[in-house]
Amino acid sequence: MAESVVRAKSFKFGIRIVKLSQHLVDKKRGFVLADQVLASGTSIGANLEEAFAAVSRKEFIAKNAISYKEARETHYWLRLLKESEMIEPKLADSLIADCEELCKILSAIIKSTRGRS
Repeated sequence: MAESVVRAKSFKFGIRIVKLSQHLVDKKRGFVLADQVLASGTSIGANLEEAFAAVSRKEFIAKNAISYKEARETHYWLRLLKESEMIEPKLADSLIADCEELCKILSAIIKSTRGRS
């Protein structure tokens, strides 16, 4: 159940990140940061897709761990964008909250899967 929830949430989050990156490019602001947040923010869901195709529990955990690391990186870029005032605080707070939720879900999946080993 958690796996399908996290897949849906990571996909929706990825769409929001793509739109954020495009917004930054359109406003001619923070091209480097736009690229960074785009890469890490969309990598969360991409690695989850790989996790669901894993052939072993070890591979499943590893791909989820990569997704978690990408979510943490995305969290950093979002905070940087917020504090540098490149995006509106309300938008930043919403994206950061979604990112934190993904981190919590991913952490729980990793811990519960390791616990079953």
